[in-house]
Amino acid sequence: FDQALRAWQPLSRLTFHQLQTAFRHDLFYQRFERGEIASAVYCDHLVSCLELTASHEQIAKGWNAIYVGEIVETTKLIQQARNYLSCFAFTNTNEAHQAAWSIMFLAVVSSFDRLFASHELGYRKPERETFKVIPHAIGESPESIVFFDDLRENIEGALLVGFQGVLDRAHADVRSELRELGVEV
Repeated sequence: FDQALRAWQPLSRLTFHQLQTAFRHDLFYQRFERGEIASAVYCDHLVSCLELTASHEQIAKGWNAIYVGEIVETTKLIQQARNYLSCFAFTNTNEAHQAAWSIMFLAVVSSFDRLFASHELGYRKPERETFKVIPHAIGESPESIVFFDDLRENIEGALLVGFQGVLDRAHADVRSELRELGVEV
């Protein structure tokens, strides 16, 4: 999120370090990712806590500055894995971010059979209810789902409901785990 803070810093009286301290994944952030509040409400919250003198459009532009590029190697692995199994994505996101990344990363989005967005589900990782909704939506048991994520707390949430969990930090982790599952990529 430092990219967003850098974009907002000229629009605030706070220093970059102060912005880092002030920005939190607080209750407003979590509610935004669950779709409980609109972008305008969250923008107003950011204006207040980050002392921004910015329009909602400027805030959105900074907000979407976090997207720096596609991880092409992982996208290719997903596309190859779809020859063997169904692939779904679940992301903690919000309406503003989804509007940006669904255009910026069309190849990624189209690599999945279905995409689950937290703001549409009303739940976010690692909330237990999230990991109950998705198996039902795809018609699979939790035990048959291998869940990849880069955050340990999200993996732990999935494991509590019966998913198999894989902590991945790089495309090499994804490749290795897919091969262990018998998927040739």
